[in-house]
Amino acid sequence: MFRKEREISGHAGAIYSCTFDGSYIYSGSADKFVARWIPEEGVQDKFAIRFEHSIYAVEYTAPYLLVGRSDGGVHVFNAETRVEEKYFTQHTKAIFTISVNSKNSQCYVADADGNVSIWDLDSWDLLLYLPLNCGKIREIAISSDGSRIAVCGQDGTLRIFDTDTFNEIYTIEAHKDGATSACFDGDSNDLLFSGGKDAILRLWDLPSGACLKEVPAHNFAIYKIMQIGNTLITISRDKTVKVFSNELQFIQRLDHKEGGHKHSVNDAVQMDEKRFVTCGDDSKMVIWMRVES
Repeated sequence: MFRKEREISGHAGAIYSCTFDGSYIYSGSADKFVARWIPEEGVQDKFAIRFEHSIYAVEYTAPYLLVGRSDGGVHVFNAETRVEEKYFTQHTKAIFTISVNSKNSQCYVADADGNVSIWDLDSWDLLLYLPLNCGKIREIAISSDGSRIAVCGQDGTLRIFDTDTFNEIYTIEAHKDGATSACFDGDSNDLLFSGGKDAILRLWDLPSGACLKEVPAHNFAIYKIMQIGNTLITISRDKTVKVFSNELQFIQRLDHKEGGHKHSVNDAVQMDEKRFVTCGDDSKMVIWMRVES
């Protein structure tokens, strides 16, 4: 079971994305700011950057903070020196997800038109550009060993690529109205959880393409799926965070009554084995902690 540990507020607009570097939480907002927060105190650090456009995606990989804008621009900041080291204009539409594959030293950036760019984390060279023509890509999930990625398309399709040749090895018509989130099951490369605009949470066997289990998890789109130990965390546009077992048995609902969000929950990131943080349209973040039931 989880309970609210702390609430963090300070942005003047919806918070679309958050990430954690082991010490600080970073957030990107409609108010065009990226801010850094001290989780133990719930206050803002001196690190803050203002942009000309809303921020839809932030991701951290030491020592870099990666920022994706609503106009397609992508910034690479050194979070230690606070200096911008790279700025990319490869994409011309809103960036909805940035995922880092530390096992392969690769970074994946995806936009509202269904394009994926693949970057080398060491040189920041563009390795590959994939125009998938699948509509908005809201998430790219990475397997635990880094050998596969799952791309969630607005056309409802899950596309699984290997990260060596980037061949599309599996294609699954997963969610009728759009696939919005995914998460590989533990150390398995062949089992994948997915969520969609249909609000259904599904578990897939990738080699066979079979849906092993499904549950009507939310009332609106599922925006994130995270596996923390023996539990699965889902967040949704329906304003709720829910906790399931890895077998998709419902455990807990975290909503406004529990100190959660009043509006859409847009993103979440794990902090450690016991904590995760969520952010939403109500301009706040909530840190949740596992407690003994």
